[in-house]
Amino acid sequence: MNEVIMLMEQVPSYYFGTVLILGLLIGSFLNVVIYRLPVMMERSWKAECKDAFPEANIDLDETPFNLVLPRSRCPQCSHLIGSLENIPLISWLVQKGRCKHCDCKISARYPSIELLTGVMSVAVAYFVPFGWPALFALIFTWVLISLTFIDFDTMLLPDQLTLPLIWLGLLVNMSGTFTGLEDALLGAVFGYLSLWSIYWGFKLLTGKEGMGYGDFKLLAALGAWFGWQALPLIILLSSFAGAIIGIAVIAASKDKQSRPLPFGPYLAIAGWVYLIYGVELTTLYYSLIL
Repeated sequence: MNEVIMLMEQVPSYYFGTVLILGLLIGSFLNVVIYRLPVMMERSWKAECKDAFPEANIDLDETPFNLVLPRSRCPQCSHLIGSLENIPLISWLVQKGRCKHCDCKISARYPSIELLTGVMSVAVAYFVPFGWPALFALIFTWVLISLTFIDFDTMLLPDQLTLPLIWLGLLVNMSGTFTGLEDALLGAVFGYLSLWSIYWGFKLLTGKEGMGYGDFKLLAALGAWFGWQALPLIILLSSFAGAIIGIAVIAASKDKQSRPLPFGPYLAIAGWVYLIYGVELTTLYYSLIL
């Protein structure tokens, strides 16, 4: 193992190639997480409701359903996907985006997430110092990708991902990996309270909910990773990303009626951009306002 680590440190092409392959494999797993975790949460909520209200007629699906079971299969013909059909990116290209059993079209989203995860992983390997910082940054990136697509799909930011991200950020910064522990702790507190305050202010003024509690926890996680000093810039970046992408989504949509848009993906984008360009952006930001 030590020899492999030394080789990756000394030969950049080997390092980046290894990270790319790992990123593609993780991206394949993230596809499973993005689809299955919300379903698992829904099943858990139904089970809790049934326990709390036994008189209610709530039907529960007792078949095992988690991140491992059941095995992935074609939604059209239920054909079990074998190992050779599940090679990240390559299988989709070889099969021309179709199930080889029934010729049903397979969404391009799956290989897109795999490719996105691979490319972002290589970017982390390039910009973040080799060693533990890069490993922690990769985990951070993979969780943000999962949260982004889950929130786009379901308007949910699962506690199963946001809370561990907070605790991991605090643990990572016990040794000052990205910021000092005191700054990380204050970042988690202020990150949560800042959006919590905006949420309640907006609700008191309008009677509507402008965001969810998952957004508070995600910003708390970003504060835990990068410190309280990063919060103003992350909020600014997320608002800018939200405005640009939101306008583009509305313009491209056939239904022009107002509909809620998740804020979590824009926080995730801002957090990842800060991971890569945090020092440069902070310098530019304070040079403009001071």
